[in-house]
Amino acid sequence: MTKLASILIGGDCGPTHGPEQGFPIEGYTELVAPELREADFRFVNCMRTYSNRGVKSDHAPQVCQPIEMSTLFTSGLFDAVTMANNHSLDAGPDAMLDTRKLFLENGLQVTGAGRDLDEARQPAIIEKSGVRVGYLGYTSVATAGTEAAKGKPGVVNIRVMTTYEPRGPHQPVRVWTSPNPQDLARLTEDITALRKQVDVVVLAYHAGAIRLPRIVSDYQVEVAHAAIDAGADLIVGHAPHIPKAIEVYKGKVIFYSLGVFAMTKSFAAPAWTNEPAWAHGAVRNFMDLDPQYPLMPYGKDCTLALLAKAYVSAQGVAKVSFLPVKFDRRYRPEVLRAGDPRFKEVVDYMEWASEDMPHQFEVEGDEVVVTAQ
Repeated sequence: MTKLASILIGGDCGPTHGPEQGFPIEGYTELVAPELREADFRFVNCMRTYSNRGVKSDHAPQVCQPIEMSTLFTSGLFDAVTMANNHSLDAGPDAMLDTRKLFLENGLQVTGAGRDLDEARQPAIIEKSGVRVGYLGYTSVATAGTEAAKGKPGVVNIRVMTTYEPRGPHQPVRVWTSPNPQDLARLTEDITALRKQVDVVVLAYHAGAIRLPRIVSDYQVEVAHAAIDAGADLIVGHAPHIPKAIEVYKGKVIFYSLGVFAMTKSFAAPAWTNEPAWAHGAVRNFMDLDPQYPLMPYGKDCTLALLAKAYVSAQGVAKVSFLPVKFDRRYRPEVLRAGDPRFKEVVDYMEWASEDMPHQFEVEGDEVVVTAQ
């Protein structure tokens, strides 16, 4: 019987508090390090830049981080990162390119961002235990002007088109979103090419409505389905900072958001205090901040997260599961064990979040296996 290799994938990563604030950098991974070391392939999304040439922007000053904070990524616990997200160029293109170079020099492959569009589209390809895995990073929430182009540094982005459908004076307007066809064709072209080079194709897709529980946008579903139709074996989403639905499409698993892997931030989004919709509760519901986690100002659900796991061989993906995760008061992600009430809390949450999506969860040991209904 062929021994299966394992892939472990985390979501948004980039804490801003280090030793000077009483948070040792190695502390962020100490509770999940055993699982990461046991896995054959380890991937995560990098939300910060690490450079002496970073420029602090007014809207996202937290992105510009000192180089020593990068050891969270370069300490040997990860094989590749995606930088296709909305923050990779917030500290300027030099800082992004310095970060990419720093990772490569430390043995980490990078996908999703580069000195031009061709480089940004390059996947990370890792071979271990006789299995070749391709990890491809894309986003749909790139900050305006940060898209990579010919001769221009940036991230690889799928633009989103929005249309509105009036439904009469007594019903809310229906908002439809769809991916730009040209950009979507670029993604499927990349997946088709990668499919010929590897045994397993993983798409890291940074997209979706931040902080809003359960909401999965139309464009996310269209992109994920198109990616699987083109040959992707597994889709892992992040950006909302909270876990979102899990769907099984044509036998392949889509994690619409894994939530946070390790993140801190010193200030909340202005929306919580400056926009009337928040102040009057129109869109708050489950989204109030948790006063016990002031450095994770992403809504109460952000303290729950997932690690996506896949068992693979040269023949492809044999099984997909997730490890339930919860953060402690030191902002450390902890992998939970079956029997722990918090384990059930995460599983129940994921059932609620995935209610409208085809899926089935089955607890096997300390993992939750995902299959079709």
